[in-house]
Amino acid sequence: MEQILPFYVVCDESASMTDVIDDLNNGLIDLHQQVGRDPVVADKARFCVIGFSEDAEVLLELSDLSEVTEMQGLTVKSSTNYEAAFTLLKQTIESDVNRLKSSGCKVYRPAVFFLSDGLPNAGDWQASFDRLTDPAWKPRPNIVAFGHGDVDEDTVSSIGTFKSFKADASLSHGEALREFASALTKSIVQSATTVTEDGDVRLRVPDQVPGYTELKADEI
Repeated sequence: MEQILPFYVVCDESASMTDVIDDLNNGLIDLHQQVGRDPVVADKARFCVIGFSEDAEVLLELSDLSEVTEMQGLTVKSSTNYEAAFTLLKQTIESDVNRLKSSGCKVYRPAVFFLSDGLPNAGDWQASFDRLTDPAWKPRPNIVAFGHGDVDEDTVSSIGTFKSFKADASLSHGEALREFASALTKSIVQSATTVTEDGDVRLRVPDQVPGYTELKADEI
C-alpha cells in the first residue's frame, strides 16, 4: 500500500512580497525538476501550491510532480487575506486526503510550507486558523512558517504549529523552499520504518534545512 505525504506550498502574494516572487517561482521550478525526476520521492510525495492575497486560489492541485508538465507561477496581486488562505487550505487538504485514502493509499499528516512577511491582518483570521489546526480534525497539518523581511521569530511562530524559522540571510527564499521540500520528501523514504519509543514514525530532516530536525509523521 502506498504511503503518501501531501505537501503544500502556501505563499503570500501581496505587494510586499514583490522582491521575492521571482525567486520563489524559480524555487518551484527547481523543485519540480529535482523531485519530479526522482521516481522514489515522486512515489511518496504529492505537492500542491496555493497563492493568496485578497483571495486565495489553488495554483497547482495536489500532484505527483513527475506528471506535471508546467508549474503555474505565483504573481503579486494585492493586500493579504489570511482568512481566505487558511479556509482554502483546510478545504483543499480535506478533499485531497479523502481522495487519497479512498484510492487505497495510506496518508501521512500533511506538511505545509507557509511563507509570509507579516501577521494575519484580517480580524477574523483566528477562527479559520483554529479550524485548520484543531486536534479533533484528523488531517490537521504540520505548518512550517517561513518569515520574510522584518518579520521576527515570534511573528513567524504565530502561524507555525511545529517549528518555524526566519529567512537566513545566506539562503534565498527559493533555495529554502527547494531544500526543505527535497529534504522532507526524501526523508519519508528513509523514515518509513523508523519508530520512536512512543510508537510514532518521524521524518528525519537533514540539518541543512534551517531550524528543523524532525516532523511528526503519524498516519491519518
